[in-house]
Amino acid sequence: MTPALDVVIPTLNSAPFLARTLAAVGAGAAGGVTTITVCDAGSQDGTAAIARHGGAAVVNAAAGRGHQLAAGAAAGTAPWLFFLHADTVPGPGWLDAVWNFTSAPANARRAGYLRLRFDTHDPRARRVERLAAWRCRIFGLPYGDQGLLIARAFYEGLGGFRPLPLMEDVDLVRRIGRRNLVLLDADAVTSAARYERDGWLRRPLRNLSCLALYLLGLSPRLVARLYGR
Repeated sequence: MTPALDVVIPTLNSAPFLARTLAAVGAGAAGGVTTITVCDAGSQDGTAAIARHGGAAVVNAAAGRGHQLAAGAAAGTAPWLFFLHADTVPGPGWLDAVWNFTSAPANARRAGYLRLRFDTHDPRARRVERLAAWRCRIFGLPYGDQGLLIARAFYEGLGGFRPLPLMEDVDLVRRIGRRNLVLLDADAVTSAARYERDGWLRRPLRNLSCLALYLLGLSPRLVARLYGR
């Protein structure tokens, strides 16, 4: 059976999160409907073993999500692609939302993304979630931690992910276009660990600053240095 959906997950030392994400995605793999490809950039913490144990194929890729996502997409053959971060778990109903989207012919030249949610009850997380929803609604800029569902033909016609050190997700969704982005009726439950480490105010401000600099024309390489990659 030819798979209908390729789920592509970039990883780099993602062992603390990956098993949970694969378990959530794995329900769609029954019967060969969905394949899962983990594109790894040289993890040293057992990520690749966890991926294989979770039923995923592992593709080695150069460091940087742009490189990894492009390599993962190229490894599959399904007519639809779903890009997902290793620390993001698609919430209940995600697969129904995916199939509803892919079954509509008009969506062959659109892309879908999930609602951002954090795996914490901290009220500060709710503020960041609302900010993300506003950013998506007004500017059409969902980030990679919200997942991205797109037809392979449309993805390839746009040139796919570019080998950028940062902003690879923004670069692609800008080519897709705000009017061609659709919010799916499911959550992307993302780890709050980085926000808890960096601060619920400081990290969003840093993200917005980097986005602004990128949109003003600063090269992704320089933005990545400011971001700390």
